[in-house]
Amino acid sequence: MSVTATQADRTADELAAVDRQRIIHPYLPSSTDERVVMVDGDGCRLRDVEGREYLDATGGLWLAQIGHGRREIAAAAAEQMQRLEYFTSFWEFSNDRAIELAERLTTLSPPRQTRVYFTSGGSEGNEAALKLSRFAHSRRGDGDRTWILARRQAYHGVGYGSGTVTGFPVYHEGFGPMLPHVRHLTPPWPYRAELFDGDDPTEFCIRELENAIDELGADRIAAFIGEPVMGVAGMLVPPDDYWPRVQALLREHGITFIFDEVVSAYGRIGRWFAAEHFGVEPDIIVTAKGITSGYAPLGAVLVSEEIAEAVTQEGFPMGFTYNGHPTSCAVALANLGVIESEGLLDRARETGAYILERLGELTALPIVGEVRGVGMMHAVELVADRETRAPLPMDGAPQDVIRRETGVIVRDCQHNLVISPPLIMSREEADEVIEAMRSVLERTDASGRIGPRE
Repeated sequence: MSVTATQADRTADELAAVDRQRIIHPYLPSSTDERVVMVDGDGCRLRDVEGREYLDATGGLWLAQIGHGRREIAAAAAEQMQRLEYFTSFWEFSNDRAIELAERLTTLSPPRQTRVYFTSGGSEGNEAALKLSRFAHSRRGDGDRTWILARRQAYHGVGYGSGTVTGFPVYHEGFGPMLPHVRHLTPPWPYRAELFDGDDPTEFCIRELENAIDELGADRIAAFIGEPVMGVAGMLVPPDDYWPRVQALLREHGITFIFDEVVSAYGRIGRWFAAEHFGVEPDIIVTAKGITSGYAPLGAVLVSEEIAEAVTQEGFPMGFTYNGHPTSCAVALANLGVIESEGLLDRARETGAYILERLGELTALPIVGEVRGVGMMHAVELVADRETRAPLPMDGAPQDVIRRETGVIVRDCQHNLVISPPLIMSREEADEVIEAMRSVLERTDASGRIGPRE
């Protein structure tokens, strides 16, 4: 990895100053002056403009399946751009790369998914999924089916529809009225036993879902949307019987089952799709992120034939400029080829199991309440008190201290430190991540204060 001459023309301080003046960063308060300006990536490693190296244990935003700096992906993009960089996929127009990718995706996906609707990313994908569900019901004569069932602590994006079904108040406050007819239910979070009134988590959640259907009326509910593993909530892995029982109840009442696999698809949990892992066949699977490993923006909503037939009879009145973007599709095809040829599904399961085992060592620390994960999605839940499970105050920002002291990048999600590394991560790199986390957490007390480094 090397800094280019153009980048070297400006110092790190100069770039940071321009960034502060010109860029609005998601979630970053204006009081925060620090900027980490990345300029290079190779495998699981990153380098900033000052030449400092980092170990990426987050996969960017949970998507760098094949790692950074893959020349074969850059070559695929360049070759496609020289042939056809872009043309619209509206109306009767298409392109060979979009067609090839759609065919590939429906071959990899569960049998129920036979059609593909392309987007530019996950928020767009969930917007499309909500509209596909409501529109399909309307076209079949069930126009009263408008309610969407989602879950508290869910994350589905930041559009008005996707942001409304997202189950965190912060995504609703200050934006005015959100999408009507959305009901949030209890998440399957076994560690938080207080959520379930002493009942089995699955039994409680199924009974709550049944009650919501009875109260609202099945003939008024369009869809239930859920992440297979709730990422932003802290990598919440549901009990094994949760998703099959949810699916059975939705099928019984004709409610569309939307699986938000924006994070979990394309090997993140060791399968092409989390639906395979959990033994379900949703009506709609929303994907993005790992479809290109971040090398180009792209999303793909995989749809059942029944829904596709209903929405395409007269044309689905929703489209994005970059639907089926040929360069992004070429990148996706190359990326899926790398995942397959390098056996990254198996590697995700094997390395993920090793990481989970190593993270388990951290439960010896008094502030660690639980360690959980599946595939290459892991969380360490931090608590001030193990008995009460009171969340640890995060004012000390352990994720920032870990990065500054060790160069390992992890993420804070709802009092959890979460990791979602590239699927190519080695065991030696995984050890580096765990030891970096340990070095800070063992100095952190129940108030969240982090002691001095020895």
